[in-house]
Amino acid sequence: MTELALHETRAAYDAVATLYAELFSNALESLPLERAMLAAFAELVRSHNVGPIADIGCGPGYLTAYLNALGPSTFGIDLSPEMITLARRDHPDFHFVEGSMTALDLPDAHLGGILAFYSTIHTPPHLLPTVFAEFHRTLAPGGHLLLGFFAGNDPIPQEFDHKVTLAYRWSPDTLADLLRGAGFTEVGRMVREPHENERQFQGAQLLFRKPHSLDANSEGNQP
Repeated sequence: MTELALHETRAAYDAVATLYAELFSNALESLPLERAMLAAFAELVRSHNVGPIADIGCGPGYLTAYLNALGPSTFGIDLSPEMITLARRDHPDFHFVEGSMTALDLPDAHLGGILAFYSTIHTPPHLLPTVFAEFHRTLAPGGHLLLGFFAGNDPIPQEFDHKVTLAYRWSPDTLADLLRGAGFTEVGRMVREPHENERQFQGAQLLFRKPHSLDANSEGNQP
């Protein structure tokens, strides 16, 4: 993100961290399709066994703990110091660090999985390729990425008031094209209609894989 966008997003989530944790720490209980995608993601990461999962934009850490319970070793990264404080308080057995998804403090090919669960929605559209390039850099070949976001039908990202700070809805096809451009291969996707009492936007998940170089060459040669 630009320095201004970075500062605004950090400050906005610092301000609401305690309320956010109270409202959303049990959110998965009413999201069976998201639970199914998380389970599939965890199984794929576990079966490939090429590294841990980074929960990027982990917030108060409830998804970090959830994925650890499914088997894969998972740690959390978040831009907001207040969110990291809450995550460390509520989940002391797991590792949480401050960081930005535009410049991850991780070695190349270190991760077996990346979860970005509605955490890229505040990224200005022109910077999303930079974020996806960082995801690709830090994932090991054979690693998987699960991206959650608010979906729309317009191929151009649409701004909306997220209540916390400015956010964007994306067409799944548009985001999938950006991920392919960053070197990823699609594994699957899920798009669902909003539940009662939810914001009236579709929820979506994209599951992608970083191929081995031989896989990428093979896919590029397919008719």
